[in-house]
Amino acid sequence: MRIYISTLGCARNQVDSEVMSGRLSAAGHETADLAENAEVIIVNTCAFIESAADEAIEQILELAEYKRHGACQKLIVAGCLPQRYGQQTAEALPEVDLFLGTGAYDRITDAVENTKASEKCVLPPPEQTALAGAGVPRVRAPGPVAYVKIMEGCGRHCTYCIIPALRGPLRSRPAADIACEARRLAGQGAAEIVLVGQDTTSWGLDQTPPSRFADLLAQVAQSVPDCWLRFLYGHPDRIGDRLLETMAVYPNICRYLDIPVQHASSRVLKRMGRGHDSKVLAALFDRIRSAMPDAALRTTVLVGFPGETDDDFAKLLEFMEQVAFDHLGAFVYSDAEDLPAHRLNGHVPAQIAQDRHDILMMRQADISLAKNRKKIGQCTEVLVEDRAEDGRLCGRTRFQAPEVDGVTFIDNPGKSVVPGRIMKIRITDADEYDLTGVAI
Repeated sequence: MRIYISTLGCARNQVDSEVMSGRLSAAGHETADLAENAEVIIVNTCAFIESAADEAIEQILELAEYKRHGACQKLIVAGCLPQRYGQQTAEALPEVDLFLGTGAYDRITDAVENTKASEKCVLPPPEQTALAGAGVPRVRAPGPVAYVKIMEGCGRHCTYCIIPALRGPLRSRPAADIACEARRLAGQGAAEIVLVGQDTTSWGLDQTPPSRFADLLAQVAQSVPDCWLRFLYGHPDRIGDRLLETMAVYPNICRYLDIPVQHASSRVLKRMGRGHDSKVLAALFDRIRSAMPDAALRTTVLVGFPGETDDDFAKLLEFMEQVAFDHLGAFVYSDAEDLPAHRLNGHVPAQIAQDRHDILMMRQADISLAKNRKKIGQCTEVLVEDRAEDGRLCGRTRFQAPEVDGVTFIDNPGKSVVPGRIMKIRITDADEYDLTGVAI
């Protein structure tokens, strides 16, 4: 059958979709480039926050139209949306034929091929499902970047986060299996390998004896010496000296640290269940800058958390200005009854939370612009990803992660340069997020 997969949410979801596509391809099914030509449509959803769930529902309803006016015979919804809302999802979306939770990705072939399912919602406990290893078929999305999911679930219990309920407890893949997958992806043409997980730096803590993420990073770096290597979603409590030393030793590891701090007020951090205070965060970034002065720093923060006062927000604003992150993303707290934070007092009015978000992002734009302008005249490498309609190439430097940061445009690159190539440029212009350069 011709199958179309729509993927929403994070890079981890993209890996899940690629694995589903690989299983279906191995079973003899074909990929449809357009939803209108597909006989089966699969929507792999995110439901981390309310806006993500709303986006998923909107996408499902839009694609459901192809059951009436296209070739679609079956609509399947997978991932976090059905896992979070269960039977409610089936009742709200009668257009959908089958729902698969986060522990049912390995059942996708049966879901596609069986004309009559015994149940509409398949929601096995996520922790009972085996992790997809290097030997599992996978059809990677086009492009020079490949994601490797090194773990599933999370062992932390932050009060604003639903992930442990959706994905189960922490389960780490064996290091050798991860390195094997990275080598295979590099052999298929990937020029950059990105390690992902809910909390990548906690990888190995569930193993007996516990393993260290720094050792895994070194093993993968050795396995793909000709690829850029980076990891996303580190936790402040797990960025140790050994990890920083490993990043400094291997030239193919991007000196880029994505460490979501969520907040910088000790009082708010305690209510969030983060396990550290603002002094620990300040010391961490001082230590990173001391070990790797050229490291690019990215973080994510959450505003409007229950109990956040004007003073708490001022501390967050002061902290992000002092650290001067290269990249920063901000979210407004998304409340729900199934979150522990829902039961906290002092919920922040929506407009105040949004105003704080806007103030933060406007200040970050100023910081990013100043830091980017300092790069003008510098020479750096760019991984070419695409060619724009105006003929310029578009790619990323080592200090720009895929999807979440800005990009770099290359003027007059020459017609022979193709996506996947790493080329040297001199930076000639900069704005708040993007750079422009010329080939050298």
